[in-house]
Amino acid sequence: MERLKPMQRNATAAADASERYRPELISDDEPRYLRRQKPVEIRRKKLSGRGWTFYRRILVFTATGAVVTVAAFYGTRFLLYSPSMLLLKPEQIELTGNHVVAREAILKQFAQDRNHSVLQIPLDTRRSQLEQIPWVESASVQRILPNRIRIELSERTPIAFARNANELALIDAHGVILDRPRDADLQFPIVSGVSEDVQRDQREKRMQLYQEFMKDIELVRGGSSQNVSEVDLSILKDLRVVMTGLASATDAQAVTVHFGSSDFSGKYKMLVDNFSQWQAHTGRVQSIDLQYTRQVVVNPDTSAGTVAAKIK
Repeated sequence: MERLKPMQRNATAAADASERYRPELISDDEPRYLRRQKPVEIRRKKLSGRGWTFYRRILVFTATGAVVTVAAFYGTRFLLYSPSMLLLKPEQIELTGNHVVAREAILKQFAQDRNHSVLQIPLDTRRSQLEQIPWVESASVQRILPNRIRIELSERTPIAFARNANELALIDAHGVILDRPRDADLQFPIVSGVSEDVQRDQREKRMQLYQEFMKDIELVRGGSSQNVSEVDLSILKDLRVVMTGLASATDAQAVTVHFGSSDFSGKYKMLVDNFSQWQAHTGRVQSIDLQYTRQVVVNPDTSAGTVAAKIK
């Protein structure tokens, strides 16, 4: 057998290796490159000191919230249902400022609050109800813990008697008609034209005119308002007044004077300065009309007619 030379053996080995690794001989299903897969390392993060602080805070807040909730629950039950917080007796209601309004009328507004906590009483509602009482102008209602109510009233001030149908009632500056208190000695002029048939805003407007007149005549001569017996406010353009004391402070003669609707002080001054002269000229005077700018109409208390005096 013929031996191959070393160079021939190397060429033969190379040819075998080339034949063995030809690309077409490699299966398509087999990957050309096989890499070693590196295992994924799973790390577990340990709780740090900051994490424990966070959880401690949550625990503290949760515990605090639970304590506050429980305390609020039992505190609310105590405030609403504890006998020490209940309005049980009329003596627990303090009332000041009432002179005409009876205490019973005030307590009546709180009848439905008996046996309830003072915290459950609707103060604004009760105040509004109290101010619906005609004599009450304003009211203040306060809680005094643990179980008292304090009420302060401001009553209306009447300034005249009002003809209301066939009766005499009282009326204040805002046109509110008031019942006459029993056993009260009151002295006011009588006003007409402000009965309950007249709307409230109109009554108030007419009473403002009345107050303006009374103030103006006091500026002319002090005490003149005491000589006014009746004021007719039915016609705002013609304020008609029945008054005495025109000739002198002691003169009891009643005269009806038409003052119009303005310049009451100027007209009244002219009246008191000239009344004695007019009466001497016409005799007993029944009425005087001062509505006109440059004329005074004097009506004597006789059937002789009317005397007109022009003022220049």
